[in-house]
Amino acid sequence: MSHALWAGRPFSLRARLIWALLAVVVVAAGLQAVSIYRTARAETEALFDVQMQRIALALSAGLASEVASDALADPQAKAQDMIVQIWRADGIMLYRSSNSRLLPQVAVLGFSDARAHGVAFRIYALQTPTQVIQVAQEAASRGQMAGNVALRSIVPVLLLAPLIMLVVWWVVAHTLAPLARTREQLAARQADDLSPLADADLPLEVQPLVQEMNLLLARLQAAFDALQRFVGDAAHELRTPLAALRLQVQGLARAPDDAARRVASERVMAGIDRATRMVEQLLHLARQEAGQMQAAPAQPVAVAALCEMAVDELQPLAQQAGLTLQHQLDDTLEPVQGQADALGLLLRNLLENALRYTPAGGQVLCRWYADAEGQRVLSVEDSGPGIAPEERERVLDRFYRVPGTAAHGSGLGLAIVSAVARQHGAQLVLDASPSLGGLRVRVIF
Repeated sequence: MSHALWAGRPFSLRARLIWALLAVVVVAAGLQAVSIYRTARAETEALFDVQMQRIALALSAGLASEVASDALADPQAKAQDMIVQIWRADGIMLYRSSNSRLLPQVAVLGFSDARAHGVAFRIYALQTPTQVIQVAQEAASRGQMAGNVALRSIVPVLLLAPLIMLVVWWVVAHTLAPLARTREQLAARQADDLSPLADADLPLEVQPLVQEMNLLLARLQAAFDALQRFVGDAAHELRTPLAALRLQVQGLARAPDDAARRVASERVMAGIDRATRMVEQLLHLARQEAGQMQAAPAQPVAVAALCEMAVDELQPLAQQAGLTLQHQLDDTLEPVQGQADALGLLLRNLLENALRYTPAGGQVLCRWYADAEGQRVLSVEDSGPGIAPEERERVLDRFYRVPGTAAHGSGLGLAIVSAVARQHGAQLVLDASPSLGGLRVRVIF
């Protein structure tokens, strides 16, 4: 019920803790005060009974009125309004204290409660062989004195409760001070400051929250860096093809005849295609890097079906280049947990690179199989010139192309493949194809 009342409403953790703890202190102090009051009152009543019994025993030693007078001369007895009556065995009164009203002559031995003249009494009666001694006390007076003693007993509790409340308030405020410092640290930051928050002095219960916030800040920093890299790369790499495209358009405008205009138009179209592909690859690369930080939920992906679809789509391009494009697929392998679009992008880049750099008459082979260790492997190999071992790490960098390469490209294809492989926790291996002699790229899941 309380959760329903607080649901959707902002509340102060400090205020809730303070009020909850103060309520506990008040309830505990109240229960303790009631318990002390009842215990002190019961003990005081028992003490009065003991005093009455002692007076009766002292008077039982003799019949002289001096004994009674001495017993009642005790200041405690006077303060407690003790009443004493002594009866002889034949019913004749031998002694009666001056402040007493007449008590019932028929006495109940031991302690009893009785009323006389409309007043309630607590009476102790003691019988000896020759007399009956009655010691009594008015119940109202007795209760008032017992209550006063009990009230004085709970005064320390009542005085201590406010002090405990003050200590509770200080402890809660002191305990939540690190949260206030963290809030101030965040409030004082600039918009581009994504450095981690300090968690050294935070309580153990709060450290996981701050650590998760630091992980979020790290992901935001990575996304911000990726955006800056993307903007910088796009601005740098698009400058050259756009400048070349401008020159080609100028050449088209100055063409003297139809043949020259046709050649210039083809060059313009080729330049537009290269710029379009570069923009597409830049966007793909930025999307994959962002996908790594978003950590979208993985789904089962049938890699064999992706391979078959990609090979069918690229068959016209392979035939136009005079290449043989084939696949060898093991349909019995378990699907890969990942993103189908990202894995399709990886496979398409690998196949397009192989088709672009393999000379006419060559072969390109796409395989999906399990290696000797039982790992699932996606490989694309060709009969092209391959990549020298010392260049295989560098070709994974953005915009890097092996010197002397004749085919056109932006240097982003393998960078995209590397980003997708990292996103899926796969290992990317570049080596020589043992069967075709060119480059073999393996993505090992």
